[in-house]
Amino acid sequence: MSIQWFPGHMTRTKKLIRENLKKVDMVIEILDARAPLASRNPLLGELTQGKPRLILLNKADLADPVVTDAWIRKLSEGNSIKAIAVNSRNKRSLKSIPKECKGLCKGKKWVNRRPVRAMIVGIPNVGKSTVINTLAGKKKAAAANKPGVTKDMQRVPISQEIQILDTPGILWHKFDDQLVGLKLATLGSIKDAVLLIDEIAVSALRYLNSIYPEIVSSRFKLVDDKGEKMSNGDLQVSDAHIILEQIARNRGLLVSGGEADKERAARLLIKELRDGIIGRISLEDSKDPSRGWEFTREEQ
Repeated sequence: MSIQWFPGHMTRTKKLIRENLKKVDMVIEILDARAPLASRNPLLGELTQGKPRLILLNKADLADPVVTDAWIRKLSEGNSIKAIAVNSRNKRSLKSIPKECKGLCKGKKWVNRRPVRAMIVGIPNVGKSTVINTLAGKKKAAAANKPGVTKDMQRVPISQEIQILDTPGILWHKFDDQLVGLKLATLGSIKDAVLLIDEIAVSALRYLNSIYPEIVSSRFKLVDDKGEKMSNGDLQVSDAHIILEQIARNRGLLVSGGEADKERAARLLIKELRDGIIGRISLEDSKDPSRGWEFTREEQ
Protein backbone atom coordinates (compact mmCIF):
# COMPACT_ATOMS: atom_id res chain seq x y z
CA MET A 1 0.00 0.00 0.00
CA SER A 2 1.20 3.50 -0.80
CA ILE A 3 -0.90 6.30 0.71
CA GLN A 4 -0.90 9.46 -1.41
CA TRP A 5 -1.02 12.61 0.72
CA PHE A 6 0.72 15.80 -0.34
CA PRO A 7 -1.55 18.85 -0.72
CA GLY A 8 -0.17 21.68 -2.85
CA HIS A 9 0.55 23.96 0.11
CA MET A 10 3.04 21.39 1.45
CA THR A 11 5.21 21.75 -1.65
CA ARG A 12 5.17 25.50 -0.98
CA THR A 13 6.04 24.89 2.68
CA LYS A 14 9.12 22.90 1.72
CA LYS A 15 10.33 25.82 -0.38
CA LEU A 16 9.58 28.34 2.40
CA ILE A 17 11.53 26.31 4.97
CA ARG A 18 14.55 26.11 2.71
CA GLU A 19 14.45 29.86 1.95
CA ASN A 20 14.00 30.96 5.57
CA LEU A 21 16.43 28.58 7.24
CA LYS A 22 19.31 31.01 6.84
CA LYS A 23 17.37 33.58 8.89
CA VAL A 24 17.29 31.41 12.03
CA ASP A 25 19.87 30.12 14.49
CA MET A 26 18.35 26.74 15.23
CA VAL A 27 15.38 24.45 14.70
CA ILE A 28 12.73 23.26 17.14
CA GLU A 29 11.32 19.99 15.81
CA ILE A 30 8.06 18.76 17.30
CA LEU A 31 7.24 15.06 17.28
CA ASP A 32 4.32 13.16 18.76
CA ALA A 33 5.72 11.38 21.82
CA ARG A 34 3.46 8.39 21.12
CA ALA A 35 5.05 7.76 17.71
CA PRO A 36 8.29 9.75 17.35
CA LEU A 37 9.56 7.94 14.27
CA ALA A 38 6.27 7.94 12.35
CA SER A 39 5.69 11.62 13.17
CA ARG A 40 9.17 12.59 12.00
CA ASN A 41 9.28 13.65 8.36
CA PRO A 42 12.73 12.74 6.96
CA LEU A 43 12.41 15.71 4.58
CA LEU A 44 12.67 18.05 7.56
CA GLY A 45 15.92 16.43 8.64
CA GLU A 46 17.37 17.03 5.19
CA LEU A 47 16.06 20.61 4.99
CA THR A 48 17.35 21.65 8.43
CA GLN A 49 20.66 19.78 8.39
CA GLY A 50 23.51 21.63 10.06
CA LYS A 51 21.39 23.65 12.50
CA PRO A 52 21.27 22.90 16.24
CA ARG A 53 18.01 21.13 17.01
CA LEU A 54 15.74 20.90 20.03
CA ILE A 55 13.33 17.97 19.68
CA LEU A 56 10.08 18.30 21.61
CA LEU A 57 8.33 15.00 22.24
CA ASN A 58 4.91 16.58 22.54
CA LYS A 59 1.76 15.06 24.06
CA ALA A 60 4.05 13.17 26.45
CA ASP A 61 1.21 13.26 28.98
CA LEU A 62 -0.65 10.84 26.68
CA ALA A 63 2.34 8.54 26.07
CA ASP A 64 3.84 5.66 28.04
CA PRO A 65 6.49 7.46 30.17
CA VAL A 66 8.94 4.53 30.14
CA VAL A 67 8.86 4.39 26.35
CA THR A 68 9.20 8.18 26.09
CA ASP A 69 12.34 8.15 28.27
CA ALA A 70 13.87 5.56 25.93
CA TRP A 71 13.11 7.76 22.90
CA ILE A 72 14.71 10.79 24.58
CA ARG A 73 17.95 8.85 24.99
CA LYS A 74 17.80 7.57 21.42
CA LEU A 75 17.08 10.93 19.74
CA SER A 76 19.55 13.12 21.65
CA GLU A 77 22.94 13.49 19.94
CA GLY A 78 25.91 15.19 21.59
CA ASN A 79 25.77 18.96 22.02
CA SER A 80 23.81 19.78 18.86
CA ILE A 81 20.58 17.76 19.22
CA LYS A 82 18.61 17.41 22.44
CA ALA A 83 15.22 15.76 22.99
CA ILE A 84 12.86 16.59 25.85
CA ALA A 85 9.32 15.50 26.75
CA VAL A 86 6.62 18.19 26.86
CA ASN A 87 2.89 18.76 27.05
CA SER A 88 2.10 21.74 24.84
CA ARG A 89 -0.99 22.67 26.86
CA ASN A 90 0.96 22.99 30.11
CA LYS A 91 3.10 26.14 30.38
CA ARG A 92 5.25 24.66 33.16
CA SER A 93 6.13 21.79 30.83
CA LEU A 94 7.48 24.28 28.29
CA LYS A 95 9.31 26.51 30.77
CA SER A 96 12.76 25.10 29.97
CA ILE A 97 12.55 25.66 26.19
CA PRO A 98 14.21 29.13 26.06
CA LYS A 99 17.05 27.88 28.28
CA GLU A 100 17.47 24.72 26.18
CA CYS A 101 17.60 26.81 23.00
CA LYS A 102 20.27 29.10 24.43
CA GLY A 103 22.23 26.06 25.58
CA LEU A 104 22.23 24.59 22.07
CA CYS A 105 23.53 27.92 20.73
CA LYS A 106 26.19 28.22 23.43
CA GLY A 107 29.43 29.68 22.14
CA LYS A 108 27.83 31.92 19.52
CA LYS A 109 28.98 35.55 19.76
CA TRP A 110 25.43 36.91 19.72
CA VAL A 111 23.93 34.54 22.29
CA ASN A 112 23.86 37.10 25.14
CA ARG A 113 23.00 40.10 22.96
CA ARG A 114 19.75 39.12 21.25
CA PRO A 115 17.01 36.47 21.36
CA VAL A 116 17.59 33.07 19.83
CA ARG A 117 15.79 32.84 16.49
CA ALA A 118 14.27 29.39 16.11
CA MET A 119 12.25 27.83 13.31
CA ILE A 120 9.58 25.45 14.56
CA VAL A 121 8.82 22.50 12.29
CA GLY A 122 6.78 19.32 12.32
CA ILE A 123 4.08 17.36 10.56
CA PRO A 124 0.42 18.47 10.88
CA ASN A 125 -1.35 18.07 14.22
CA VAL A 126 1.70 17.51 16.43
CA GLY A 127 0.95 20.71 18.37
CA LYS A 128 3.23 23.36 16.87
CA SER A 129 0.70 26.18 17.19
CA THR A 130 -0.31 25.11 20.69
CA VAL A 131 3.35 25.17 21.79
CA ILE A 132 3.69 28.72 20.45
CA ASN A 133 0.46 29.95 22.04
CA THR A 134 1.32 28.40 25.41
CA LEU A 135 4.84 29.86 25.38
CA ALA A 136 3.55 33.29 24.38
CA GLY A 137 0.74 33.21 26.92
CA LYS A 138 -1.76 34.29 24.30
CA LYS A 139 -3.09 33.19 20.94
CA LYS A 140 -0.39 33.92 18.37
CA ALA A 141 -0.95 30.99 16.00
CA ALA A 142 -4.02 29.15 14.73
CA ALA A 143 -4.48 25.82 16.50
CA ALA A 144 -6.94 22.93 16.30
CA ASN A 145 -6.90 19.18 16.89
CA LYS A 146 -6.92 18.41 13.17
CA PRO A 147 -4.23 18.43 10.49
CA GLY A 148 -3.32 21.38 8.28
CA VAL A 149 -4.42 24.47 10.26
CA THR A 150 -1.31 26.68 9.91
CA LYS A 151 -0.98 27.75 6.26
CA ASP A 152 1.73 30.44 6.19
CA MET A 153 5.05 31.29 7.84
CA GLN A 154 4.55 33.38 11.01
CA ARG A 155 7.24 35.15 13.05
CA VAL A 156 6.29 35.16 16.72
CA PRO A 157 8.20 37.02 19.47
CA ILE A 158 7.96 34.84 22.58
CA SER A 159 10.20 36.65 25.06
CA GLN A 160 13.50 38.51 25.33
CA GLU A 161 15.18 35.12 25.06
CA ILE A 162 13.54 33.58 22.01
CA GLN A 163 11.72 34.40 18.77
CA ILE A 164 9.96 31.68 16.79
CA LEU A 165 9.29 31.31 13.09
CA ASP A 166 6.24 29.07 12.74
CA THR A 167 5.84 26.89 9.65
CA PRO A 168 2.88 24.95 8.22
CA GLY A 169 2.99 21.20 8.83
CA ILE A 170 4.62 19.17 6.08
CA LEU A 171 4.00 15.51 5.27
CA TRP A 172 5.56 13.08 2.84
CA HIS A 173 4.60 12.97 -0.83
CA LYS A 174 3.34 9.46 -0.07
CA PHE A 175 3.72 6.83 2.63
CA ASP A 176 5.59 3.90 1.13
CA ASP A 177 5.73 2.36 4.61
CA GLN A 178 2.12 1.41 5.29
CA LEU A 179 2.71 1.27 9.04
CA VAL A 180 3.81 4.93 9.10
CA GLY A 181 0.58 5.96 7.42
CA LEU A 182 -1.42 3.72 9.74
CA LYS A 183 0.14 5.16 12.91
CA LEU A 184 -0.39 8.74 11.70
CA ALA A 185 -4.00 7.94 10.85
CA THR A 186 -4.42 6.45 14.33
CA LEU A 187 -3.10 9.67 15.89
CA GLY A 188 -5.13 11.93 13.58
CA SER A 189 -2.13 13.44 11.78
CA ILE A 190 -3.68 12.62 8.43
CA LYS A 191 -7.37 12.97 7.65
CA ASP A 192 -9.51 9.98 8.52
CA ALA A 193 -10.73 9.82 4.91
CA VAL A 194 -7.27 8.64 3.79
CA LEU A 195 -7.86 5.27 5.49
CA LEU A 196 -11.13 3.58 6.41
CA ILE A 197 -11.92 4.11 10.08
CA ASP A 198 -12.59 0.36 10.43
CA GLU A 199 -9.08 -0.40 9.15
CA ILE A 200 -7.57 2.03 11.64
CA ALA A 201 -9.60 0.70 14.56
CA VAL A 202 -9.01 -3.00 13.82
CA SER A 203 -5.25 -2.47 13.43
CA ALA A 204 -5.15 -0.36 16.60
CA LEU A 205 -7.06 -3.01 18.54
CA ARG A 206 -4.63 -5.71 17.46
CA TYR A 207 -1.70 -3.49 18.49
CA LEU A 208 -3.21 -2.62 21.87
CA ASN A 209 -3.97 -6.27 22.57
CA SER A 210 -0.35 -7.15 21.81
CA ILE A 211 1.39 -4.38 23.79
CA TYR A 212 -1.19 -3.13 26.32
CA PRO A 213 -3.51 -6.14 26.71
CA GLU A 214 -5.39 -4.93 29.80
CA ILE A 215 -6.30 -1.49 28.49
CA VAL A 216 -9.06 -2.30 26.02
CA SER A 217 -10.73 -5.08 28.02
CA SER A 218 -10.75 -2.94 31.19
CA ARG A 219 -11.90 0.28 29.52
CA PHE A 220 -14.72 -1.27 27.51
CA LYS A 221 -15.64 -4.09 29.97
CA LEU A 222 -15.19 -6.82 27.39
CA VAL A 223 -16.17 -10.44 28.04
CA ASP A 224 -15.90 -13.60 25.96
CA ASP A 225 -18.79 -15.78 24.78
CA LYS A 226 -18.86 -17.46 28.21
CA GLY A 227 -19.38 -14.15 29.96
CA GLU A 228 -15.86 -14.15 31.40
CA LYS A 229 -13.31 -11.36 31.12
CA MET A 230 -11.78 -11.53 27.68
CA SER A 231 -8.38 -13.23 27.77
CA ASN A 232 -5.34 -11.85 26.04
CA GLY A 233 -3.58 -13.45 23.15
CA ASP A 234 -3.14 -13.22 19.43
CA LEU A 235 -6.04 -11.11 18.21
CA GLN A 236 -7.22 -12.02 14.72
CA VAL A 237 -9.09 -9.63 12.43
CA SER A 238 -12.36 -11.47 13.09
CA ASP A 239 -11.78 -11.13 16.85
CA ALA A 240 -11.23 -7.39 16.48
CA HIS A 241 -14.55 -7.03 14.68
CA ILE A 242 -16.26 -8.96 17.49
CA ILE A 243 -14.69 -6.54 19.99
CA LEU A 244 -15.96 -3.55 18.00
CA GLU A 245 -19.43 -5.07 18.04
CA GLN A 246 -19.23 -5.61 21.80
CA ILE A 247 -18.02 -2.03 22.35
CA ALA A 248 -20.97 -0.79 20.31
CA ARG A 249 -23.47 -2.80 22.36
CA ASN A 250 -21.89 -1.86 25.70
CA ARG A 251 -22.09 1.83 24.80
CA GLY A 252 -25.55 1.66 23.24
CA LEU A 253 -24.27 2.39 19.73
CA LEU A 254 -27.00 0.69 17.73
CA VAL A 255 -28.65 1.17 14.37
CA SER A 256 -32.26 0.45 13.45
CA GLY A 257 -33.18 -3.13 14.21
CA GLY A 258 -30.85 -3.27 17.20
CA GLU A 259 -27.74 -4.06 15.17
CA ALA A 260 -24.38 -2.93 16.57
CA ASP A 261 -22.99 0.17 14.84
CA LYS A 262 -19.37 -0.94 14.44
CA GLU A 263 -18.36 2.22 12.59
CA ARG A 264 -19.42 4.43 15.50
CA ALA A 265 -17.65 2.02 17.87
CA ALA A 266 -14.50 2.32 15.76
CA ARG A 267 -14.70 6.13 15.88
CA LEU A 268 -15.24 6.02 19.65
CA LEU A 269 -12.23 3.75 20.16
CA ILE A 270 -9.95 5.93 18.03
CA LYS A 271 -11.15 9.14 19.70
CA GLU A 272 -10.52 7.74 23.17
CA LEU A 273 -7.10 6.50 22.07
CA ARG A 274 -6.18 9.91 20.58
CA ASP A 275 -7.43 11.79 23.64
CA GLY A 276 -5.65 9.51 26.11
CA ILE A 277 -8.92 8.44 27.72
CA ILE A 278 -8.10 4.73 27.48
CA GLY A 279 -4.72 5.29 29.16
CA ARG A 280 -1.16 6.41 28.47
CA ILE A 281 0.08 4.43 25.50
CA SER A 282 2.89 4.67 22.98
CA LEU A 283 2.56 3.37 19.43
CA GLU A 284 6.29 2.85 18.84
CA ASP A 285 9.02 1.09 20.78
CA SER A 286 12.41 2.82 20.50
CA LYS A 287 14.21 -0.44 19.67
CA ASP A 288 11.56 -1.90 17.35
CA PRO A 289 9.06 0.74 16.12
CA SER A 290 7.01 -1.83 14.20
CA ARG A 291 6.56 -4.14 17.21
CA GLY A 292 2.93 -5.16 17.66
CA TRP A 293 1.73 -3.62 14.38
CA GLU A 294 0.18 -5.36 11.42
CA PHE A 295 -1.70 -3.49 8.73
CA THR A 296 -5.27 -4.71 8.34
CA ARG A 297 -6.78 -4.21 4.89
CA GLU A 298 -10.54 -4.61 4.95
CA GLU A 299 -11.92 -7.06 2.41
CA GLN A 300 -14.12 -5.47 -0.20
